[in-house]
Amino acid sequence: MNRPGLAGTAARPLARPAPAPLVIASGTLEAMKWLALVLMTLDHVNKYLFDHTVPALFALGRIAMPLFVFVLAYNLARTGVSGRGIYRRTATRLALYGALACIPFIALGKVHGGWWPLNIMFTLLVATIVIGLIEHGGRLCTTAAVVVFLVGGGLVEYWWFAVGLAIVCWRYCRRPSLSRAMALAGCIGALWLVNRNPWAFAALPLILMAPHVGLPVKRFPRLFYAYYPVHLAVLFVCSG
Repeated sequence: MNRPGLAGTAARPLARPAPAPLVIASGTLEAMKWLALVLMTLDHVNKYLFDHTVPALFALGRIAMPLFVFVLAYNLARTGVSGRGIYRRTATRLALYGALACIPFIALGKVHGGWWPLNIMFTLLVATIVIGLIEHGGRLCTTAAVVVFLVGGGLVEYWWFAVGLAIVCWRYCRRPSLSRAMALAGCIGALWLVNRNPWAFAALPLILMAPHVGLPVKRFPRLFYAYYPVHLAVLFVCSG
């Protein structure tokens, strides 16, 4: 005969502990950023100086944006970020350097109506704002996040696909799981609609392997911000 109160308790399954946040070595994260920087530069050389006539450079360039988005999402997913003003500082830097980059970005052409789409800095800015609003929570912020996603995503490079990828990467970095890894892969796959090739998938093994690799690469926190408008200005001079 069962003791009172014990039968129901014994039948309950044990709760599984929540997955720990993703941890990537600082040097590895910096190496991913450097790789993305090199691939982006090669892509822009092909775009602005060779008019997309080198297919290999175009293919390699499709790997850069997912890596940049993942690095941003990982940094925003770090524990305690919302309380340290990281969202505000990141958004301010992206807006500032994105505005500076608009001058050579527009001057180089390859845009519609003289300005659209806005450069990748604004893509990362929209992603940062949306993630920050989701992090804050509440009905008002959630509604604002949807509005910023819909409106802002239509104004920037890679559109809603890149912003959606950033959100999924952020969720994966906070609580990695198989389902979130599959969602991440799905978002990368959706970039085919923009790229018309599957090369963005080459970023996926780099992202999944990053937590298992420790690289001793020195950090240069603001290099990318300054490099982006400067390299566009150099390409403009070289294309003249």
